[in-house]
Amino acid sequence: MSDDILQMRGITKTFPGVKALQDVNLTVARAEIHAICGENGAGKSTLMKVLSGVYPYGDYEGEIYFDGELCKFNSIRASEQRGIVIIHQELALNPLLSIAENIFVGNELSQRGFIDWNKTNAEAARLMARVGLTENPTTRIADIGVGKQQLVEIAKALSKEVKLLILDEPTSALNDADSEHLLNLLRQLKEQGITSIMISHKLNEIAEIADSTTVIRDGRTIETLDMKRDEVTEDRIIRGMVGRDLEHRFPEHTPTIGEEIIRIEDWTVHHPIQHERVVVDHASLNVRRGEIVGLAGLMGAGRTELAMSVFGRAYGADISGRVIKDGKELRLHTVPDAIAAGIAYATEDRKRYGLNLIETIKQNISVAALGKVSRRGWVNDNEETKVAQDSRVSMNIKAPSVLALAGKLSGGNQQKVVLSKWIFADPDVLILDEPTRGIDVGAKYEIYTIINRLADAGKAVLFISSELPELLGMCDRIYAMSAGRITGVVPREQATQESLMQLMTKVKD
Repeated sequence: MSDDILQMRGITKTFPGVKALQDVNLTVARAEIHAICGENGAGKSTLMKVLSGVYPYGDYEGEIYFDGELCKFNSIRASEQRGIVIIHQELALNPLLSIAENIFVGNELSQRGFIDWNKTNAEAARLMARVGLTENPTTRIADIGVGKQQLVEIAKALSKEVKLLILDEPTSALNDADSEHLLNLLRQLKEQGITSIMISHKLNEIAEIADSTTVIRDGRTIETLDMKRDEVTEDRIIRGMVGRDLEHRFPEHTPTIGEEIIRIEDWTVHHPIQHERVVVDHASLNVRRGEIVGLAGLMGAGRTELAMSVFGRAYGADISGRVIKDGKELRLHTVPDAIAAGIAYATEDRKRYGLNLIETIKQNISVAALGKVSRRGWVNDNEETKVAQDSRVSMNIKAPSVLALAGKLSGGNQQKVVLSKWIFADPDVLILDEPTRGIDVGAKYEIYTIINRLADAGKAVLFISSELPELLGMCDRIYAMSAGRITGVVPREQATQESLMQLMTKVKD
């Protein structure tokens, strides 16, 4: 038996007007963890969709050999029958069904046309034990966190006797503990003879877990690195991804900080359903003109809840405290109130809340300030197009035209559309919640440059991030939160990852 479980040769995939893959080659050894890296839009996910039958044979050029045999998959089911299972970044689980039902949906355990629920739940429990899930198999997906949902997807793959498991950005929405558990699980599966392909932007995780790494750039294979022999560093991978060295991952910036624009005082927010639970506890902070202020905290610290509740009470119940802008207290009861007051919030979940994925770039950019391109209730299409085209050029949004659908863009370009929307609304205060999540290093640098440009224009920026190096590289001051409370603020020149982590884990006195 060959040491290679997979060979993809000369894979070329074309969409109307775009060659997404061009003569791509990929070889994966049996029972290894193989990482695939590349910028957003490089072709990583497209290549995996070719492999898994999402794009069927005949829809691409090239050959796929799996277990030494030429394969011509015409559907996802066909690839799964050979033992290839893909877990997409957007999990394909039904939140209203149980864990067991999700594991066996489409592959039901039945007798004489009826589902055998005892067998289904027992087999689900066995598979759940393999991935470290201790929940009852009858628990609804809606009642477990994202980290455990990832494990359900892997249990589902194991039920299909998986030989090659493909994971697309598996840890992008997970906290550190859940990410580490998932990586350990991949190591265990490797010991059991299961091969994994992992697409990820988290280069530290790739360096930690991958045996080999293939770099793809602009739809072409650049190189495959042996992570053990080649002394591969993160900078080495980045050089292959972007075609150049990123000596400085953050652009040079000298701030010009002016007077205070916004102050949040004694801000308290309760959970919208469990009203007795305090999620933001008497938090106070301020941001000045031209200043980028960071907000650090572990998962559940209350950062997003603070941001959303300030943004027109988009989250929470029993909210108290004061928001003072330009010396005047604001009464922000709705999102339109916040926008009218010059406050913008770029959500951490751009696909669900930040964009309308089935609308065009043009419509997404204008939506927060339609009045600026409207007359007597009618949108001026020419003016709307000009605004979008100007944004496309100034923000370097890579798309065929402003009529391209937002859902068809890469993550980095989607984020640029989100920022374009709020820049067009011309706020004084921008709250950016995880603005580079799921974005490659090259696109991150562009986003950082845009944020610096906004600060230089006199905007006040509140920058929420789970990546401490990002906060240290971008922010002039950094607040830390723990259990809903602001536990300290550190100026940039005094901040370190260690000092921030101490504040982020500080317990209530």
